[in-house]
This record gives sequence, structure tokens and C-alpha cells, in this order.
Amino acid sequence: MHLLRRPLSLLCALLLASPAALPQQTRKSGSFGNWWQGRFTDPFTWREIAPANLSNSNRLEQLLRAGKLYLSLQDTIALALENNLDIELQRFGPKISEADLNRAISGGIARNQGNFINTGTVQVGGDGGGGGNGIVSSGGIESTSQAVTAAATGTSLNVANFDPVFTSTIQHSKTTQPQTTLFNTGTSSLISIRDVSQFSVSKAFVSGTTVSLGFNNFISEQNSGRLDFNPARNVNASIQVQQRLLQGFGFAVNNRNIRIGRNNLKVSGLAFKQQVITTVAGVIARYWDLVAANEDVLVKRQALALNQKLYEDNKKQVEIGTLAPIEIIRAEAEVARSQQELTISETNLLQQETILKNALSRTGVASASLADARVIATDKIRIPETEPIEPIQDLVARAMENRPEVEQSRINIESAKIGLVGTRNALRPSIDAFGRLQNNGLSGSLNALPIPPVPGATNTASLIRNPASVDGFFLGGYGTALGQIFRRNFPDYAVGVTLNVPLRNRAAQSDMVREQLSVRQSEVRFQQQQNQVRVDVQNALISLQQARARYQTATKNRVLQEQTLDAEQKKYGLGASTIFFVIQAQRDLTSAQANEVAALSTYARARNDLERATGQTLAANNINMEEAIQGVVSRPPSTVPGVQ
Repeated sequence: MHLLRRPLSLLCALLLASPAALPQQTRKSGSFGNWWQGRFTDPFTWREIAPANLSNSNRLEQLLRAGKLYLSLQDTIALALENNLDIELQRFGPKISEADLNRAISGGIARNQGNFINTGTVQVGGDGGGGGNGIVSSGGIESTSQAVTAAATGTSLNVANFDPVFTSTIQHSKTTQPQTTLFNTGTSSLISIRDVSQFSVSKAFVSGTTVSLGFNNFISEQNSGRLDFNPARNVNASIQVQQRLLQGFGFAVNNRNIRIGRNNLKVSGLAFKQQVITTVAGVIARYWDLVAANEDVLVKRQALALNQKLYEDNKKQVEIGTLAPIEIIRAEAEVARSQQELTISETNLLQQETILKNALSRTGVASASLADARVIATDKIRIPETEPIEPIQDLVARAMENRPEVEQSRINIESAKIGLVGTRNALRPSIDAFGRLQNNGLSGSLNALPIPPVPGATNTASLIRNPASVDGFFLGGYGTALGQIFRRNFPDYAVGVTLNVPLRNRAAQSDMVREQLSVRQSEVRFQQQQNQVRVDVQNALISLQQARARYQTATKNRVLQEQTLDAEQKKYGLGASTIFFVIQAQRDLTSAQANEVAALSTYARARNDLERATGQTLAANNINMEEAIQGVVSRPPSTVPGVQ
């Protein structure tokens, strides 16, 4: 093994120069040792990703006062951006795509990653709280455009490794071989000690070129007296270049995975933006549902108060004998009905609060202070006097420009076409040109073993080898062999071409047909998506117009029922009406007020849906995407009413 000392001296020096692995905190920034260690050890050291952040932002505590959570619409949106788990989950998408891009830059194939938009926390749509119906958020996952991977494009054509690869083989062996004749070796049992140390570095380039550098050492020692040099050192240094000429040739083929990886990084960013839009739109819808549910509770309390007053008045009239006792029972039944409706409305409000609190907290309602807190919505639904009129064509154009899923589909089609370059290139025969240059060196020590006599010769005495009988050019140590390499005393050259032609090529043909059909399917789906965007915008605009008309009608009907009840109460006081008509008028007023609240909620939801359909949710609510990415909103919390 001592024969390997010189070939391994350089490798040992490198290893000894590298300092022992130190804990991260003990490394000195900027020191040479730190740079040296990082240079050679970082590629083989895993970096731990920070644990998931499952704690809420301070904003939530700042808005809690005396067991109540005071929320404006802007605070609700800010809490969603900071604490919503659907958004937090989607923040990992761009980071995963960035890791996949680095993998593609190294020549690897990116892993398959789909983009999914979670709508489970706050479902967009659903019945508003004003109608008195129970509201339960249903979970779900909405799939969006899938990121294109190289595994699905150009599968029959591999891309070489762009990272340089160092390969080393070190071997020590001893063999014993019985000999059939003494003529060749001079011994009946040939013992060979062989030390091998081989080093090579190879790297591929996006042009389709592969370069390999090699340095090989073969040192052998035998118990044969026939050898002139024993031990002998065979050393060679080589460079080999291979260039693909048809299949695998060109930048467009070999960097396609990198371009697809960059596109996938864009797609992941758009998927995050889409998740923000979906979550914010859902939170806005639930906030307005909460406002409507609060208004509905007020309506039901007012109805209960009216029925309670009617019951008290009837009770007094029965006591003085001006009213039949049956009217007390009728009024009491109306009070019980109003109480039941109030209980249903209050429980619906509690459901809305729970859904909203769960969407605005990373720990849901696990915190006792948050679970018990009542949500106070400080903003009211306001309907403008006039609705801004904008041509449907402009709304559709804005939607096509701003909706993230449209841009995702467009980028994925582009990536699929990039992948087609590899699939098409795989149809070509494989023709590779190569060239190799190798310099050889040989050195050794004069064989100290005596020359064995030739069997059958008259002189059987062993001879001592005369140094003058061997070529002194090869006598020497390891430096002699290295000098021959650098002087190129014994060069080897080789150039050639390898050809591989699949005679039927059916696999590549099938891949090409399939990939083209997949691209065509994607184009059809993209057209479907564009058509659906137009339908979404049209329906959202119609729904907004309907909601406005419904609110106007509900307002007029509520005013009419207020006047009707007032007239009926006056007639009843004069004895010109009965308790039945008063109760009926009170029911009609309560129904009209509930319909007005429901119409108000429907309008707010329709306006929210139109903003979402046209891709204006972020702009309409002053949402900064950089803050959404970081999960920290710079806008301070709103002032809590009654607290300076």
C-alpha cells in the first residue's frame, strides 16, 4: 500500500486542509476556514427548514376587548392574510417550485407538483344570515392548472447531469496465480501486488457536450525475474469530449427542464395569488353574512318587543273587561313564536362568528378567550345611490388580465410546448461524435530479482540484471512518470462517431403523438376556461343588478308595512280593527324587515362575487401581495370603539 503514497498525496493534502466539522454557531463569518468548509461540505449538508408557524399575529389580541372581538372589514382581511391556514399552506408552493428549479438547473427532472386552491375554511357563496337559514361552511379543494413537469414532456429523451461529478476508485489487491510454464515469469507461482488509484471529473453542458477528465495510476509489483522494472508505475492523464449531433443536440433541448422549472415557479406564485383572492373573497362574504345576521337578530328582537307590548296591552284590557280573554292566549302564542325566531336568529349569528373566527386564527377556536369572544362587526353594508356602469367587454378584458388561473393555464401551455421540443428531438437517430486525448507515462525501479535461467539452456546459473541492459529513460520514481505525461512522450489519440438508429422508432412516434394530443387538450381546456370566465363575469353582473333591484323593492315594502302597521294599530285603538289584523300587520312588517336585511346581504355578496370574477378583489381591498407573501400587514388595527 506504500506505493500509493505519492498519487494520494494531493488528495490527502486537500482533506487535511479542510477543518473538522464545527457547530454552525462556532464558525467565524468571513474566515478562510469557514469558506473552505462551506465550499466542500455544504453540498452534502442538509439544511433544516424552519418549523411551521402556528401562532397568531398580535393583531388578534389587539382587537380583543372585554370579551369582544371588534372587527372592521379591513381588520378582517388583515387577519386573514396573517393567520389563515389556507394562505399559509399555499406559501410553501413557491418554495417547493424554487427547489424544483434548482433540481432542473442541475440536470435533474423536477418532481410532480400540483396546485390546489383550498376553499374549505371559508366557502364563497351560501345563504346569508338575513334569511334566518343556518349557515355551515362546507370544505373543499378547488383544483387549478397543474404545473407542467419534464417527466410529462419529452420522456424518451434524458438530460445529462449539469453538475460536475467527481469519481474516484482506490484499490489494493494481491493475487497468486499458478503458472503452467516457467518461461514467461520464471516462477511456478506468480504473486502480483497491484495498487490502483483513479480520479475523474465529468460535466455535461446544455449544448449536448460532455467533458471528462481522468487521471489514473497503476502500480504493480511481482515476484517475477523476467520484468525489467519491478515495481512498475503506469500513469496516464486523459481528456474526452463527446458531442451529440442529432438526438440531444442544442440548447433548446437540454435546457427545456430549466425553462419549464422557471415557468412552474411563476405558476406557483400565481396559485398563491389565487389562494389569497379565494380566501379574502370568502372572508369578505362571511363578514357581510355576519353583519346581516346581526341585523336579522335586531329585527327579531324588535318583533319580539312589539308582540310583548301587544300581549301586555291585551292583558290590561282583559282585566278591565274590554277584551275577550282569548285574545291574551293569541297574543301569548305570538310572543312564543317571536321568541323561537329570535333564538334561531341568534344561533345563526353564533355559527357565523365561529366560522369567521376559525378563518382568522391559526389555532381556530382552541383558545378559550377567542372561542368565548363575541364578534362585533364595526362596518355596515352600504349601497351606493347609483351603480357605476361599465361595458361588459371591459369587465371581461379585465378578468382575462387579472385572474391568476387564466395566466396559469397560459404558462402551462407554453411549458407543454417547450417539452414538445424534447419529445420531437427524441425522434432523431443518435449520432455522437467523440474525441479522446491521453498521455501515458511509465517508470519503475530496476528489478532486484535475478534473471531466471531459460529452461533447457546449457547455462543454468541465474544472472544479475545489468542496468545498462534496460532503457534508463524509464528508471525513476513517480516524478519520472509524471514528467513523461506533461512532456507528452507517449500520447494516444482517438476520434470517432457512434450511431444508433431505431429502425421502426415506434416508441418515440407514440410519445410525440401523445404529447401533441395533450397540448391540444390543454388548448381546448384553456378555451373552455376563457368561456367560463366570460360566463362568470356576465352572471356576476346580472346578479348584482338583481340584488340591487331586490333591495330597492324590499326597502319600499318595509316602508309600506311600517305604515300599514301604524294604521292598523290606530284603528285597533279606536275599536275599528281586531287583534288578528294587528298581529298580521306585525308579522308582515317583521317579514319585510328580514327580507330587507337578506337583500342587503345578497347585494354585498353579489358585489364581492363581481370583484372576484373580474380579478379585482386585491385592488378593491387595497391588498399588497408582498405583505400577503410575508404574512405581515403593515396597516395598524382599527381603533376599537370606546377605546382611545
